[in-house]
Amino acid sequence: MTAIIIFWFSVAAVFHSYVLFPVLLRIIHRWHRDPQYPPLHSPPKKISILIAAYNEEEIIITKLQSILDSDYPSASYEILIGSDASTDQTNLLVTQFDSQHPGVIRFYPFKTRRGKPNIMNHLATEATGEILVLTDANVLFDPYTLTELIRPFSNSKIGLVDTQMNNLGMKKEGISYQEKAYISREVRIKYLEGSLWGTMMGPFGGCYAIRRQLFEPIPPTYLVDDFFLNMCVLDKGFFAVNNPAARVYEDVSNDLSIEYRRKIRIATGNFQNLSHFAHLLWPPWKGRSFCFMSHKVIRWFGPFLLLSALIPLGVLSFHSALYFWLLLGYLFIFLLPLADILFKSVNLHIPLLRFLTHFMAMNLAMGVGFIKFLKGVKSNVWQPTKRHQ
Repeated sequence: MTAIIIFWFSVAAVFHSYVLFPVLLRIIHRWHRDPQYPPLHSPPKKISILIAAYNEEEIIITKLQSILDSDYPSASYEILIGSDASTDQTNLLVTQFDSQHPGVIRFYPFKTRRGKPNIMNHLATEATGEILVLTDANVLFDPYTLTELIRPFSNSKIGLVDTQMNNLGMKKEGISYQEKAYISREVRIKYLEGSLWGTMMGPFGGCYAIRRQLFEPIPPTYLVDDFFLNMCVLDKGFFAVNNPAARVYEDVSNDLSIEYRRKIRIATGNFQNLSHFAHLLWPPWKGRSFCFMSHKVIRWFGPFLLLSALIPLGVLSFHSALYFWLLLGYLFIFLLPLADILFKSVNLHIPLLRFLTHFMAMNLAMGVGFIKFLKGVKSNVWQPTKRHQ
């Protein structure tokens, strides 16, 4: 009986997080109106755009130009760039751009590696804007990004606003279509969380905005700074939302091995944040707690749930034909990524198999990240994800 309970509990938890929870959000949302944000005040809020850069010579000028091409009044924003001891031409390019556009950029070329969170902490202390826009060097704006990002702050209860990520560089040979589908689904879930209860579970860290008064210094070894700041906002009783009209653009990951290493880092940071914000799981009937548990915590423990379903299933298979066939099916699903790897070696790409490979790789990365978290994190220095994979 114990084995049956463990098996079905594990299956139900995974099913709830990946299938039932998103469906419930869509059903509940049918009885709610989408939030409407008024036009910008005149004059608009002063904003500070913070960029932590490390070896971004390929994209940094394009990024800065996308900001200058914004319809947001240039007198109402400042750009602060912290170069984390870049070894390429990033510093030179930023300096040259600054000389061509005087008074727009405040540049901090650090001599030793500090890690993105520590760079952001420093830039936040130097910022003068009412709203901080934290953005990655490789995330490009359209002309209306900043305007749409700032509009929701007309609601004094909104403390953090996320953008709508649009992915570029799609290729069938890798995982870009699967990664794009995953990101698009996540953005929709986060939009519904924010629309219903103001409890969006973390922005996509490429570009989001936060009230400067709510910014908390990111702990020196934390790896996922965007989720940390999001949960600080919710912990203080403010709302976190997504505005789909605030569009940004980023090259999507296509190489599974590169994405796997990135997700290990993210997973490690997720467990750091869980240890910090576990108190937000109570009381469980609140929208904030419901979203935190359903959308995040269950997924973070996904690899252990998958394993905890497999072990009792093996025991039950000796006593029941039903569980024997379930075990065979379970093992078959686990082996399918090997078939995907084999097919890929002969240039045959089956999207459904690639989705399964992507799912398994994410869960494996989550398990490895948990182990790294238990060992302790001593540095948050990062390497940017390779572009144009």
